[in-house]
Amino acid sequence: MTRTIDAHQHFWRTAAQEQPWRTDAHAALERDFLYDDLVPELDAAGVDATVVMQSVDEPAENDRLAEFAAEGRIAGIVAWLDVRSGTAALAELERRSLPKLSGVRCLVAKDPLHWLGDADVLALFRELAARGLAWDVVPITIDQVRAVTTLARAVPDLQIVVDHLGRPPLDTGGWDPWASHLTELAQSPNVAVKVSIGIDALTAWNAWDREAIRPYVEQVVAAFGPSRLMLGSNWPVVLLRASYRDAWTDLRSLAFDLVPDETGRAELLGGTAERVYHLGEV
Repeated sequence: MTRTIDAHQHFWRTAAQEQPWRTDAHAALERDFLYDDLVPELDAAGVDATVVMQSVDEPAENDRLAEFAAEGRIAGIVAWLDVRSGTAALAELERRSLPKLSGVRCLVAKDPLHWLGDADVLALFRELAARGLAWDVVPITIDQVRAVTTLARAVPDLQIVVDHLGRPPLDTGGWDPWASHLTELAQSPNVAVKVSIGIDALTAWNAWDREAIRPYVEQVVAAFGPSRLMLGSNWPVVLLRASYRDAWTDLRSLAFDLVPDETGRAELLGGTAERVYHLGEV
């Protein structure tokens, strides 16, 4: 039986790490969020395990993530890696053994990502692919989408994961260029998407808005299919506007409305995450 996997959540200690993306609007996040805080949320929502994500771009973040690797409900870890530095970044992976390492990420904001085509960066991604490690990213500009698409084609064995639905304009209900960007990304079979909500929408909303999410989920289901989609809570960031259980239930039900067959639902709930992040192998 496929495990139910939350493919995107975070831990942090506020005294130990500075998160530049947090502002005065995020006061609810100004406390520690640790494993013992997460477990009751998983139990209430019927989630078996999670993939924990980096949230700060620094080597010390990987040391902090390593603390949680032994916890039973942690299936995988997506660590920080400065992929911009090319193969030199491999030194960070060699610096310490990180159990359950499943992928890497760094926060790219609106960087045009032109460096993704550099020979040494491509060599790094080929090595990551050889190690079975995914790369998480949120491409939101046309330059970023084209750079990620070019990378996906250049390194077809690399699994690329687009977080937070590719950041659609949930606050305005807008459509393009987001929809055309996702359609372009979907042409590469090694690109998957997380059905999760990012901090931009959560900050802009006055309240959690299930129905505002629906058309964007419809689009990614049509473009990618359930075998390239996974669910993510984005806990504890999601607590800005919803409880873990409410957010998870809504995201799952929105996806299930569009995927009536049990095989597809099993992919959404955990099959895609297990495969993309090689969770049974870490």
